[in-house]
Amino acid sequence: LEERSYLGSYAILGAENVGPQIGAELRNKGLWAVALSLIGMMIYIWLRFELRFGIGAVVASIHDVLITLGLYAYFDYEFNLTTIAAFLTVVGYSVNDTVVIFDRVRENMRRTRRESLENLLNLSINQTLSRTALTSGTTLLAVTTLFVFGGEVIRGFAFVIMAGVIVGTYSSVFIASPWVLLWERLF
Repeated sequence: LEERSYLGSYAILGAENVGPQIGAELRNKGLWAVALSLIGMMIYIWLRFELRFGIGAVVASIHDVLITLGLYAYFDYEFNLTTIAAFLTVVGYSVNDTVVIFDRVRENMRRTRRESLENLLNLSINQTLSRTALTSGTTLLAVTTLFVFGGEVIRGFAFVIMAGVIVGTYSSVFIASPWVLLWERLF
């Protein structure tokens, strides 16, 4: 086969190798980046809304990161810089979705002052549910396309975003709001 075919000339343009010490540093810096972004978002939501909403958003984001990280580890994808960017994107996506709901809660609090927080959260989730479903559905459609047709290089990134969109949509509705209620009842 080698005698009858010509493969042409080729050159190796680059190679990457990450040793165990650099890998540990990459992991630690990635975890710090995610943790600091969560703290920054909690402070922002606390200042923009109230502390109870900031706590709810951060708990939902931690939930999203941990579930997505668990799925990522379960399916044995490679952890690299692109993955860290994907996890930071998941945090931002989840917080954005949660802030939309909390912003509607704030609007409804101004309109109806006598309503309980539980009823306001329920009303606000129902009012934003179609927006949440459409946004998450179109994002999921695009990311699933990247996952299926994007090739091996982008598959890990697309998997994190795909899992993060599903988990983030779930947590914006079913994790963040109950934590706001829990915080309200405890404190």
